[in-house]
Amino acid sequence: MKKKVFVVGDVHGQYDMFIELLTHWKEEEEQLILLGDLGDRGENPKACFGLARDLVENKGAVCLKGNHEDMLLDFLNSPQHSAALYDMNGGMVTVQSFLDIKEGQYDAVELSESVKSQAPWLKPFIESLPLKYEWEDYVFTHAGVNLTLKDWTDTSDRDYVWIREGFFDQPNYTDKTFVFGHTVTAMLHEERSNTDIWLSGDGKIGLDGGAVYGGTLHGVVFDKDGIVDHYKVNNTGYAFSQFFGGR
Repeated sequence: MKKKVFVVGDVHGQYDMFIELLTHWKEEEEQLILLGDLGDRGENPKACFGLARDLVENKGAVCLKGNHEDMLLDFLNSPQHSAALYDMNGGMVTVQSFLDIKEGQYDAVELSESVKSQAPWLKPFIESLPLKYEWEDYVFTHAGVNLTLKDWTDTSDRDYVWIREGFFDQPNYTDKTFVFGHTVTAMLHEERSNTDIWLSGDGKIGLDGGAVYGGTLHGVVFDKDGIVDHYKVNNTGYAFSQFFGGR
């Protein structure tokens, strides 16, 4: 087991920012952990999924399932029931990326089948993603855990990728430090312009700097005692216009 981890916040299709951030990753020393939400809204979701898959399969990276992977999987499995929600949350940007099509009126079932046909690896890859990763006294998840429960390990699969209230607004009486994405840190700071990482003071650390909204993509290095390095890539290019829109 490596003595450090390099943890990447929500990428959301921002491929150039993702590539730049990874230049700081010391592969021989640090376990790479991606907190999920690889696609949707951003400039090149297809490339982000492809890179993450390569990192998992060839570099031993850990990629966690996010709520946007969850919605994409629902779209691939039952598009007639899930396409509207997925579209509302920027999912059609991912579909367009994989199929190289422009915005327009399309049949959801046909789109889903086309994605599965043109990227047959995508659905199995998403299905393989874990909900959490434990290392030393840290627990890495996409959204968090349910701290209203007597035992956080009883957190539901849905909460691991979707929870907000019930996690960040609850005291952490466990002996774990929870590192998560999902909730944009500007919301946690209650300051729209503050896209830095969020430290609760009681063992909750938020890394979603809202990169796709014009914010920051964070890469944070931890050893067993805490944060030892922190790298940032600020968005100076493409930004999704619906700030804090969707889920």
